[in-house]
Amino acid sequence: MSDQEKLPHLRIVISCPDKIGIIAEVSTFIAELNGSLIESNHHSDLIEGWFYLRNEISTASMDIDLEEFKRRFTPIADKFQMNWFVRNTQKKRNLVIMASHSSYCLADLLHRWHSGELYCNIPCVISNHENLRSMVEWHGIPFHYVPVPKDDKREAFAKIEDIIERHNADSIILARYMQIIPPSICEKYAGQLINIHHSFLPSFIGANPYQKAYDRGVKLIGATCHYVTEDLDEGPIIEQDVIRVSHSCSKEDMVRLGKDVETSVLARGVRYHLEDRVIVRGNKTVVF
Repeated sequence: MSDQEKLPHLRIVISCPDKIGIIAEVSTFIAELNGSLIESNHHSDLIEGWFYLRNEISTASMDIDLEEFKRRFTPIADKFQMNWFVRNTQKKRNLVIMASHSSYCLADLLHRWHSGELYCNIPCVISNHENLRSMVEWHGIPFHYVPVPKDDKREAFAKIEDIIERHNADSIILARYMQIIPPSICEKYAGQLINIHHSFLPSFIGANPYQKAYDRGVKLIGATCHYVTEDLDEGPIIEQDVIRVSHSCSKEDMVRLGKDVETSVLARGVRYHLEDRVIVRGNKTVVF
């Protein structure tokens, strides 16, 4: 095995029916390969009878590659009826970002990527407005302008889907992209399509939540990072946060404060996703 094939870290993520002996068998398997656990998380859902596990493994003393690891682990996975995958943590994934007119979430992600905080590739940014082009291209990232007409959006989204495929996207991040994603893309990238919603879902779903929050006189506003499904703003939630407001806050104050929450929630959600800390089951998530 070449030095390039030797993997400094592996990450294995598992969900399956809860049974006695899963942790022991997985840990023994890793130990017998001379692997070392550097982070281990697990959770048993006693109500649903479902088990979740995420392990980070140092492979410095192991003499097998990723494919051999998969081959040897498969009998254990079959024994416990596991949904599972194992990943080389050194291999960067491709995140295509989509945005509309607002720049703040996109700018924050690009900064975190540029500084190395987000371990990924950003092969392109897609937008239905031109105003973000200079910022994106300053980072050396290709910018694709795809206008989305109101009367018929099919051609635009066919073009968007083609761009996403050509750039080998592993995941898609909607950084304030203000168009409804068609079901075909939602289905194709299920569990890989992430949105930031400027509300503490399920409250104030849909458009203009800050106006709705202002009209209601809320004392907390927030943001929700979630996976996108065909049901608008109802996909599995990855991360949420809130900030306190008062009767003295105008709608503009809420928008300003809300932007701070949106950027931090989206960044955390994307990071959790990249680090495989999010396990989806139905419309709920376990986040390690």
